Amino acid sequence: MLRSILIGLVAGARSMTPLAVVANAARTGTLPADNGAPKFLANPLISLGTTALATYELVGDKQKSAPDRIIPAAVIIRSFNAAFAGMALSPRKERFAAAAVAGATAVLASYATFAARMVAMRKGGQFATGLIEDAIVVSTAVAAARAPLPELPAPTRKLSEAR
Repeated sequence: MLRSILIGLVAGARSMTPLAVVANAARTGTLPADNGAPKFLANPLISLGTTALATYELVGDKQKSAPDRIIPAAVIIRSFNAAFAGMALSPRKERFAAAAVAGATAVLASYATFAARMVAMRKGGQFATGLIEDAIVVSTAVAAARAPLPELPAPTRKLSEAR
């Protein structure tokens, strides 16, 4: 579930980055084993399209005319994108729970990252704070999709034997 939480945090700040990172990982075959990703994500056109949309969002976020990430439509889109990406990053048997966790995390992260950005912009301005946020978001997204995360050790004996 750690990957789903991370990708939900990413979606709270940048709605298209989770889809782009997951599509690129699917295309290059670097998604975690036994993932819940649909096969069409590996298509180069899907990867290119989602990357183009994510890049447009990264550039557009620095514009004064950029809408707030907490308008209802934006929050809904963020939660759906996060749910889809979270499902794609999780084992098949956990994909529905992972989608729910990622979507809920994105909603909460939308408000948290918006508040943090508003505070930061008082001193750093829109462009500089946006670049810093981009660096954090993109690196977190890549880590969620590709980094080897710690596995919990399997229990070695039954609970009834432990007593």
